[in-house]
Amino acid sequence: MLKKRIAIILVLILAVALGVGCQSSANAGKYVDGTYTGVGEGKGGPIKVEVVVEKGNIKEVKTIEHSETPGLSDPVFEKIIKSIIEKQTPEVDVVSGGTVTSKGIMAAVTDAVKDAAK
Repeated sequence: MLKKRIAIILVLILAVALGVGCQSSANAGKYVDGTYTGVGEGKGGPIKVEVVVEKGNIKEVKTIEHSETPGLSDPVFEKIIKSIIEKQTPEVDVVSGGTVTSKGIMAAVTDAVKDAAK
């Protein structure tokens, strides 16, 4: 009976320790806070972005300048930026019909956060 209680207590302690360890690393993020700029090559030329990192996570991606076709590229920018922020990585799926623009945005964000990596 005593062995069973000790085993249960040890399992509970282990579960709490694992939970605390996972929680602190999840909140820390993998980037150093700050604002970073980067450039990638799109279909129409360079794409320049600004990436804002808060609490170690990508908080915002702003397009500073690009020469992509207005109207056609707008949904690509929206979808790629949304995915990057949701997944916290510049390596996301490209948008069909906007592959080169998608890759250009991802390259620009990769360029921006390269100095922000912990």
